[in-house]
Amino acid sequence: MNTRKPTSIRHILKTLDELKTLYPSYNLGKHLSTALDGHDMWGITDNDFLNALQEYKAKFEMDIRSRMDEDDISRIIKDGLRMHTSFDLQDEDFYEE
Repeated sequence: MNTRKPTSIRHILKTLDELKTLYPSYNLGKHLSTALDGHDMWGITDNDFLNALQEYKAKFEMDIRSRMDEDDISRIIKDGLRMHTSFDLQDEDFYEE
């Protein structure tokens, strides 16, 4: 039985592993450089490193969820065009009666 408390280093490694699993197209360097942007790399504490990484992960997840891919945008445009056509047909039927 492992009775050791998780350390900041273990949490950092776990968070990095989660990022790599969730977003395999992003390499470790991109995650680290973005998460630690503006921090003093030589003077950052383990806890500050972990906090910066966790904040980055939370913001990254929110950003990814809010992005639309090209398929979503195309679908919205097509649906909008179909809706416009549908209204035109309904209006023509209304005026012909």
